[in-house]
Amino acid sequence: MSGRRSGRSPAVCFLLGLPRSGTTLLAHLLQHHPDIVAPPEPWLMLALESFGRVDPCHPVGSALIEAATSQFLGRINRTAASRAFADAAYDQYLAEAGKRVILDKTPRYWAALDFLDSVYPEAPHILLMRNPYAIAASLKSTWGIPLRAERSHAVSVSSLVDLMLRLPDVIISSLADLVLGLPTLAAHRTRSQTHLVQYEMLVAHPDEEVRRLLAALECDPAAFTSADMKQADYLRSSSFGDRKILERTTIDQGSVEAWRSQLSVEEMQTVTNLVGADLFLELGYGEELLHARKAGVMDMGEEVTELYRRIFRTWWGFRTTKRGALSSPSHVEEPVHTAWNVSDNRDAAIEMLRGEVARLEQILNIS
Repeated sequence: MSGRRSGRSPAVCFLLGLPRSGTTLLAHLLQHHPDIVAPPEPWLMLALESFGRVDPCHPVGSALIEAATSQFLGRINRTAASRAFADAAYDQYLAEAGKRVILDKTPRYWAALDFLDSVYPEAPHILLMRNPYAIAASLKSTWGIPLRAERSHAVSVSSLVDLMLRLPDVIISSLADLVLGLPTLAAHRTRSQTHLVQYEMLVAHPDEEVRRLLAALECDPAAFTSADMKQADYLRSSSFGDRKILERTTIDQGSVEAWRSQLSVEEMQTVTNLVGADLFLELGYGEELLHARKAGVMDMGEEVTELYRRIFRTWWGFRTTKRGALSSPSHVEEPVHTAWNVSDNRDAAIEMLRGEVARLEQILNIS
């Protein structure tokens, strides 16, 4: 990664990983280097990707704003405009911090990877992966995300449509991180300029892992002294990032195995169904999967996992187009779409969800 010079774009690196996977810890360690600043979860690229979508209560009228901006943006190179805005924002942040490299750590960037690559195709990515059972246990203990229904089937399979339409988005989107985000990030491992880190290796060998990443980012590893939990006060002024880091004085390796006592067999079954045994093995968590199987978890097959993914994709698509999702054209000749017909598609989307849930229930009942 080249240094910041006058007239050039700022040096940007994206740190990717699911929520509760340890991204705050890794960002904190990397910004111990004198060249790097890591603001707590900017979410900037997600905001740019959704530019033009506004609150339905906007007094001017959300439909008018969305239609007008869609038509206007359809006549310009939106990717170039997004890049110009992001460059200006990142550059000002770097100038304020007096640093050379900005590390944008935003966990849900998995939902906008294509947009990231179109705006910053040359940017290095750091991809942090963690045992899915451990992520789920942290979702449960930290955010209270339910992993088991009161009745026999996990995640309220028999009423999944109502769950998705009525419960707070934070619950469904947290489960969507596992169902949709994890396989999306797993596929991203093969991107050039993507540097993979496993959480378990990070907490076991923090100095070595951080120096390896610094070398990949062309930052002098010798300027990094030691991985510690000091100087985390910058997080106190932000509502984003893992607050637990403020309470720690050392890196906690106990978090690697805590899931074994935090998750019940039913909860492990839920996570296995949502993620899929094949993905556990692909990511190198076969030992963890074996532990779950010995505890009584069954492999329900890839069809069950794929049905969950289809259900969550339907919900995700419905939520993102509900208020008029703009397309993101890069060139003048690309079509511009508005979601005037979203309400017409609501019933069809719900029926699709119900049909997929019915099929999922049938498989689980048979099993």
